[in-house]
Amino acid sequence: MIKAGIIGGSGYTGGELIRILLNHPNAKIDFVYSTTRAGKPIASAHQDLLGLTDLTFSGEINPAVDVVFLCLGHGNSTSFLNEHAFSVSTKIIDLSNDFRLQADSTFNGKRFIYGLPELNRSAIASAEAIANPGCFATTIQLGLLPLAKAGLLANEVHINAVTGSTGAGVGLSDTSHFSWRNNNVSWYKPFTHQHLGEIGESLKSFGNNVGKLLFLPNRGNFTRGILATSYTHFEGSLDEAKKLYSDFYADAVFTHMSEAEIHLKQVVNTNQCHIHLHKHDDLLLVTSAIDNLLKGASGQAVQNMNLMFGFPETEGLLLKAGVF
Repeated sequence: MIKAGIIGGSGYTGGELIRILLNHPNAKIDFVYSTTRAGKPIASAHQDLLGLTDLTFSGEINPAVDVVFLCLGHGNSTSFLNEHAFSVSTKIIDLSNDFRLQADSTFNGKRFIYGLPELNRSAIASAEAIANPGCFATTIQLGLLPLAKAGLLANEVHINAVTGSTGAGVGLSDTSHFSWRNNNVSWYKPFTHQHLGEIGESLKSFGNNVGKLLFLPNRGNFTRGILATSYTHFEGSLDEAKKLYSDFYADAVFTHMSEAEIHLKQVVNTNQCHIHLHKHDDLLLVTSAIDNLLKGASGQAVQNMNLMFGFPETEGLLLKAGVF
């Protein structure tokens, strides 16, 4: 039984992480650190956990925990680690974007491994620290990695993806409150989204040419999930593409190919990624879908924890809700 600490547990990803770890057979939550809610019950922030835990938020950390999860806003993990020291044996899993790019991956003597298991499983297993991928980045990379490995992404790749409102966090903004978001769809950060950097580094990691990534992110009028459609030039047949993907994901425990067209309700409240392929003339359309808070954040973080500590990769993550 390992002891886990959570930094910043009052947001959506923190809440999902608490829920998963409370039900994990090999992990126990040692503390959930919060500067604004210290002493208050966890259920005061995460009402769905009422009756499931008596834990309260802590104003102190235990530097000797086996693993610590950083669920902080982007840019805040670096400052937190500069101000708080953990033991040399404590493994770190950061859910922000502070350490995802190669140029930022070494910090205070620790090297952060990019935590996409379908790409870096063996490196994750021996890592001291993990940079958990972004939610859009996870969805899009899982849809394109088999093509990148085969050297078939030399042409432009057009990507359109829509995400639920939980991707914007718990804080209110002009584009996240109910009256604006409900019955509404809009794009944002066209062709400049911050996840493009990590996506590009992963796709280029096989040493093959990768064409320009034209990514248009959209805000959806639902709470959770990401559906991404990516298309690019492809000379081969649909059967050849399917074999390429099935071979690449043969050992993946959470990424699965679907013969039928996919939709968000298949993956919401799970740690799954579902992928569907469609061929039109000389274009290959790849549709990929995940839950942005689970496979796109907290679920993948626990998946990485399982690999780091030698637990079964699916431990605590075989979540399954009804489709309707």
